[in-house]
Amino acid sequence: MKVIDLTPRGYCHGVKNALAIVKKVVKDQSYPRPIYVLGQIVHNEKITKAFETFGVISLDQKDKTRLEMIEEIQEGTVIFTAHGISNQVISRAKEKGLTFLNATCRDVLKVHKAVKEKLLSGYQIIYIGHQDHPEPEAILAISPDIIFITNEKDALLCHIDNQKPIFVTNQTTLSIYDIESILSILRTKYPDLIFDDDICDATKVRQQAVMDQEKVDLMLVVGDPMSSNSNKLASVGTKSKGVTSYLIQGVEDIQIEWLKPIDSVSVTSGASTPTVVTEEVISYLKQFSKNDLKTWDHSSKISLSDIL
Repeated sequence: MKVIDLTPRGYCHGVKNALAIVKKVVKDQSYPRPIYVLGQIVHNEKITKAFETFGVISLDQKDKTRLEMIEEIQEGTVIFTAHGISNQVISRAKEKGLTFLNATCRDVLKVHKAVKEKLLSGYQIIYIGHQDHPEPEAILAISPDIIFITNEKDALLCHIDNQKPIFVTNQTTLSIYDIESILSILRTKYPDLIFDDDICDATKVRQQAVMDQEKVDLMLVVGDPMSSNSNKLASVGTKSKGVTSYLIQGVEDIQIEWLKPIDSVSVTSGASTPTVVTEEVISYLKQFSKNDLKTWDHSSKISLSDIL
């Protein structure tokens, strides 16, 4: 079988920075214990489980905001994730006397800065993002006046009845398809809007690699179901190339029935996927033969210690 390793892949700069911060706190005993992460440090369950072996507690409750979850922390050190954090949560951490570190990605911070500057300049802000994702949660906490749009229907129903200039920006991990379809509706309604395309570079180049790849029978995206950028890679593969695309967390998720009828497969990964996990998938595919049962075993040989 022909196996195409799409590049770039591996950690983006935001993920590298976030993981480095957690590792620093784990090693440095001067940081008060216990160690908490408010959410998942990055959206990858394998990484979360690996840090748990060092006593790191990840508070990740889908029905609670960061501001609600921090009330569960009474002492120790709390790390804010790469997805961004609101000023309200930071203030509450200070009030509770917690030691805290902020691992927010610089691309996310760029969006925070732009939104705050435009609000001060009198703009109406429209923010495009996913419901119940921590990145929009932090942005929307900046001001109740920000209009949150998640899909084309929201864009069609959006109504601005004042004369304010309009500034549109977005969650950094969306796909270009999400942005284009919603933006076209907004531009029809508000032709003078200013749009700041804030899909992060790591997301853009991975999506472009998917769009530029040669024709294959199947594409596998290695990433976590909670990872927005990983999900979007699979979506881009389907929409841009018409390629059957599956999101898998690792080699253990591969279905043999996917591989039996095909001759070629491409592999990419999300920006928070450990390289060792992706490489195990690629190695498995290269040795796979539909006529040799001995090559079918797809149980993972990676331990949690290998992840970090």
